[in-house]
Amino acid sequence: MNTKRWIALGVAVALFVVSAGFQFVTSLATADFESMFEMPTNQEFAEKVIEPGSGNKIAVLELQGVIQDSSGNSLLNSSAYNHDQFMKMLENAGEDKRVDGIILRVNTPGGGVVESDEIHDLVVEIKKKHAKPIYVSMGNTAASGGYYVSAAADKIVAHPATLTGSIGVIMQSINYAEFAHNHGIKFNTIKSGEFKDIMSPSRKMTKEERKILQTMIDGLYSDFVEVIVNGRDMPEEKVRELGDGRVYTGQQAKNNGLVDALGSLDDTIAMMEKDNNWSNAKVVKYTSGFQFNEFLGGTMQSMFGAKTDLFGLREILRESDGPRAMYLYSK
Repeated sequence: MNTKRWIALGVAVALFVVSAGFQFVTSLATADFESMFEMPTNQEFAEKVIEPGSGNKIAVLELQGVIQDSSGNSLLNSSAYNHDQFMKMLENAGEDKRVDGIILRVNTPGGGVVESDEIHDLVVEIKKKHAKPIYVSMGNTAASGGYYVSAAADKIVAHPATLTGSIGVIMQSINYAEFAHNHGIKFNTIKSGEFKDIMSPSRKMTKEERKILQTMIDGLYSDFVEVIVNGRDMPEEKVRELGDGRVYTGQQAKNNGLVDALGSLDDTIAMMEKDNNWSNAKVVKYTSGFQFNEFLGGTMQSMFGAKTDLFGLREILRESDGPRAMYLYSK
């Protein structure tokens, strides 16, 4: 590389650094520090008032992103779902005597079987132990695990264009056995039992292995059906008829009884007030408060946009644990 090219490269790098620094400083200057540093209700959470009022208190919790047990603190994905934090927020809303009602704002394609079940069970526990109404307001997507969680609520409200349903269980893996064979790649596997490497991507699945996995999936699907039967007071036959894996719009879900009403988050708040004879309710949204890595992640996203996932890191990380059963709607 000649001198002129080195100079040009140096200038380009310098311009990039200056631009990045300017974007970062601008983000700092325009940040809403007042909301970032709100007085927390406890050591972990803050409350952001979205509707001031002097009456009963309603807490809104956002369930957004793929429901999976991860740290949720990715530098390049500041909005990633944090399961541990959400569970603590929900538990806090249930135990806080100042909170009279809870609204879950659900915007998720679903996720892990275990994580979805943990949220569902906590919703049921709060209703029984604390006798607080819990409503669900569905966003763009509230499918599979998102609906599994919602089924336990006292009332489900969806937008007419919400994608919901996708009742079922899925397990997937990539099989590259034929590719490996064609390119002379061989695998050495030492295992303690016949099925230790079940669903291995390096060989064809046997009929017996498929039967084992299908039995497991069928059992988890039955659990999903039971959750809806109990939560929606719906006959099992109807649930299984609706639960063939397809998604429904909010309007379709309303027509077939999967949701109770159509409307926005504001409509859901109004319904909770009316149903419980409340007036002038104070509505707050639980937030995690200011965390520098989340703020920096948001800044990175504003600077680079979709390029932050250029190498598909998010998808690689999601699949790195290997195949597992999911209550997940895959587009």
